[in-house]
Amino acid sequence: MAFPPSCSPHRRTRVLRSGAGLSPVLTVALILVLALTVGGLAPLPASASETELSEPLPGFDSPRRIILQLTTDDARAANSLLWNAINLQKFYGMNNVEIAIVAYGAGMTLLYADSPLADRIASQLKYGIEYVGCGNTMETTGHAPEDLVPGVDWVQAGIAEIVERQLRGWVTISP
Repeated sequence: MAFPPSCSPHRRTRVLRSGAGLSPVLTVALILVLALTVGGLAPLPASASETELSEPLPGFDSPRRIILQLTTDDARAANSLLWNAINLQKFYGMNNVEIAIVAYGAGMTLLYADSPLADRIASQLKYGIEYVGCGNTMETTGHAPEDLVPGVDWVQAGIAEIVERQLRGWVTISP
């Protein structure tokens, strides 16, 4: 870049730094352009915001009570549901949330001891996640409670269990 003979690059820098010779409007415009370019006034990138907790706040004496419905025999989809349970425990804290995974229909196949998810279910039982199977589905498919992963509970009607828990204040999620 060629500079006029009266101006060296160094002198020009000094002029811009001091603002000498610039009109007030041009000085403000230059500051704004520099600020936007450097990022001082540029929009911030989107970031996650905190979930606002509702009253009463979850706690040991008033935990969130959440039912996750397991109605598929697709191990990949069911594995995602199991991760949802863990993520809920991480978010609320293990002592501030009660989670029940209620299975019926095709979802029951994943609660049996020969399921590809049996070890994971057994592990989650140790962390306070409750598993409830449907007796009607077991009866229809020729299974018995002894076929379930040890520690999995069962009720006669899985859907009725969900209804009754909802009436007691549980929230149902159907991923």
